[in-house]
Amino acid sequence: MDIEIKKYLFDIQESIDSIENYLGKKRDFNVYMADKMLRRAIEREFEIIGEAMNHIEKLDSTINISSKRQIINMRNRVIHGYDKIDNEIIWGIIVRHLPALKIEISKLLK
Repeated sequence: MDIEIKKYLFDIQESIDSIENYLGKKRDFNVYMADKMLRRAIEREFEIIGEAMNHIEKLDSTINISSKRQIINMRNRVIHGYDKIDNEIIWGIIVRHLPALKIEISKLLK
């Protein structure tokens, strides 16, 4: 695997770890909603994840990451449609999809 792709995979892994650290062990949607700085920090990590995924797609579209297109689309929505971000959707992604992405990225980095 190309060293540049590994760098982007590492960036994704680092952003996922950051999101997990920001939220801590006790994940609570109400805490998330009450803390604008937390929401903005997590949105920024999603931007990084999506941008890295976009670079990976351009360098080698054969790398198999589920939801690759949705991740890139999410990045575009967070950046360009900041005024239309649905916090419930972001939370759903954190709870349902981020753990699976973390596993996929970890496997690709090994």
